[in-house]
Amino acid sequence: MKFTALTAVAALLMAPAAYAEADDESLVINGDLEITTHTDAPAHLDGHLDEIYSGWHFRDDETQAMEADDFDNPAMIFVDQARDMWTTPEGSEGKSCADCHGAPEDMAAVRPVYPKWNEDAGEVRTMQMQMNDCRTNRMGADAWKTDAKDALNMEALMSSVARGQPVNVAIDGPAQSVWEQGKELYYTRTGILDLSCASCHEENYGNRIRSDHLSQGQINGFPAYRLKNAGLNGVQGRFKGCVRDTRAETFSPGSPEFIALELYVASRGNGLSVEGPSVRN
Repeated sequence: MKFTALTAVAALLMAPAAYAEADDESLVINGDLEITTHTDAPAHLDGHLDEIYSGWHFRDDETQAMEADDFDNPAMIFVDQARDMWTTPEGSEGKSCADCHGAPEDMAAVRPVYPKWNEDAGEVRTMQMQMNDCRTNRMGADAWKTDAKDALNMEALMSSVARGQPVNVAIDGPAQSVWEQGKELYYTRTGILDLSCASCHEENYGNRIRSDHLSQGQINGFPAYRLKNAGLNGVQGRFKGCVRDTRAETFSPGSPEFIALELYVASRGNGLSVEGPSVRN
């Protein structure tokens, strides 16, 4: 039974007729914001990839066009909702995000460097973890669940004001051990189908599995609006879905494993522009 499943997956991934490389189009948002969607791979991917591509290159023309115009990008309604939240006082301290951080645009340098090591906490933090630290310790508000609606909306706002800036996630120093854990998870085959993240997104990007055009699995465009479920999707929620598709026991969003994996996968996109919230299939 396992042999049959593996044979079917191999046929789906490797069939030459199903291959279609990333296109060579350029993404310019709103007619003037140039987005780097293709560049040389960072040095730590030496021996794995020579070039890196945003998932935008693997979508059809109509989906690409939606992301290129904020009026057509369905994710921007959630950005607008987050802008309202930004100035709304919450919690026992009666503070809003704006009280400490000013305008969202003042936070443009934040999204490109997350996940990152937090020295005071002694841990790697995703952006959602850092937002929850602000909520609980400064605002006296309840923490958001990982990839919950409000968390994704706010993360989409932070991504939107950082669009065009290069991803620059640090992997050295105290973050390195977590990065190594994420790397190990990325290359470990799991599940009945015996697949790793690399099986699809490194060894077979450009191929089609079922109706999906496999990308490199870059996360510079997250949160992403998926046409499949008509909503914003977070990185770790997407990880969960991918692991589940290998027919393996998956981790939960917010788990140490997925935090490590997010750090590693984010670093694979160093040099690409932040482009979220993106539009994907």
